[in-house]
Amino acid sequence: MPSPRKGKAKVKVTSSGRRVSYGQAGRASDGGPRVKPGTSKGDSYCARSLGIKKRLPKKKQNDPNTPNNLSRKRWKCKGAKSMRANQTLARKTRTRRK
Repeated sequence: MPSPRKGKAKVKVTSSGRRVSYGQAGRASDGGPRVKPGTSKGDSYCARSLGIKKRLPKKKQNDPNTPNNLSRKRWKCKGAKSMRANQTLARKTRTRRK
């Protein structure tokens, strides 16, 4: 298993063999994980990274193997918001009323 670059938390090897390192390494100041989806910190990250994503060319915006898109997936970003697991499930199962 390949190791990520210095200062990065994870690495993904694409089908072409390219290694993509992403995410901030280390632990939070309280000793817990750095990535906590559904928090205000997550919302801030998602809003900031959405701005980065919008400035990229269309081809890169939709590429799932860019470091920005991999990190957004890890934060469970939906637009400019970060969702907890149960929030995304509730959102999918919600039905429209007429």
